[in-house]
Amino acid sequence: MPDDLSLDADAAAATGVPENQSKQIATLVEALRPTLIETRRDIHKHPELANREVRTSQVVIERLRELGVDQIRTNVAGHGVVALLKGAKPGPVVAMRADMDALPITETRDLPYKSTVPGVMHACGHDAHTAIGLGVAAVLSQIRDQIHGAVKLLFEPAEESPPPGEEGGARLMIKEGALENPRPAAIFGLHVSPEIEVGKLGCRSGTAQASLDGFDITIRGRPAFVLRPEQGADAIAVAAQCVTALELVRSRGLSTFEPVLLNIGWMHGGERRFSLAQEVKMEGCLRTLNEEVRQRAMALLRQTLKGITEANGATFELNFTDITAVLYNNPRLVAGAMPVVRQMVGQANLAEVAARLGGEDFSYFAQVVPGCFFRLGCGNARKGITAPIHSPDFDLDEECLVVGARTMSAVLLNYLNRHAQ
Repeated sequence: MPDDLSLDADAAAATGVPENQSKQIATLVEALRPTLIETRRDIHKHPELANREVRTSQVVIERLRELGVDQIRTNVAGHGVVALLKGAKPGPVVAMRADMDALPITETRDLPYKSTVPGVMHACGHDAHTAIGLGVAAVLSQIRDQIHGAVKLLFEPAEESPPPGEEGGARLMIKEGALENPRPAAIFGLHVSPEIEVGKLGCRSGTAQASLDGFDITIRGRPAFVLRPEQGADAIAVAAQCVTALELVRSRGLSTFEPVLLNIGWMHGGERRFSLAQEVKMEGCLRTLNEEVRQRAMALLRQTLKGITEANGATFELNFTDITAVLYNNPRLVAGAMPVVRQMVGQANLAEVAARLGGEDFSYFAQVVPGCFFRLGCGNARKGITAPIHSPDFDLDEECLVVGARTMSAVLLNYLNRHAQ
């Protein structure tokens, strides 16, 4: 993790932006309200899957050019965009990340801006994140004379993981130099959360979200006619034992003080009804908030599979794929940012955010430079906007676009103000 855990005097004494700047930001964002909504709805109607964000990236590029952003680098990690907005005064560089990709889900809500692409929708709010990122660019481009340093804007493709056999997302952006020339001193990001009421925003200091590992299991038995089971090893029966035993790995093999999620989500095996299955394949995921627990869970999973297969005359193969790392919010950044958040949304709208087992590849950016990731409320029970992310009826209250653009603009400006040379 970059930077240490202690709060320096600067962070501890942090305040919001000057009152004239906070009012100016609020006024500029309010004027942008129609554009924010229009941009989000346009992207929502034309969703694009991971590593296929051709149209979305063009929307971003064209808007950044209209705003006169100084440097725009395209085709980063596929269709990613990295832009640099320079202020009029010397100072550090701070970054913001906004992801752009959609999901392979069929939208069920009958909305005026419903997805026009069969089987694809923005079910995770990345349309909102992109609109907010462009909103921040629009606000800051109008107050360059007040900016010390520069703001780097990262529009990320394939946050939801690239297709099999392809690279993508934060790791590929880092590999292709998105955090270099210049390197930001810190990076900020946000994600909409329907379980948090619109108007609210929060951030958890320290460990905020889980690491996510995918795993693939192959159980290999020995085929035999069902009337002569003693001559074979039934891979389906063995796999069933393994699935049941894996629940014990979570509930009995690991500390109850550490949240862990271990799940088998796909299983396939067998060829004929009159034969013992020769092979069963399974896919699952492991989510943990602690590296020691992660390694322990992996070892127990392998140990469990080994014991069951050996006892039944079968064999197994187990492969892990790391998908996201633990997301760590730098305490110094959080301490420095929260007075600004309080200033922009009000004390009553500071949301309590618990550590969660969802994965987020912003974590990789935060491994390179100190990071801070907010949860932005987008739910509204009165309007029936309560569906979770990654569901076919997901939607958001578009007031969150205004709250997000206003708060992120102030957070970035405040960071540069406090670290001006």
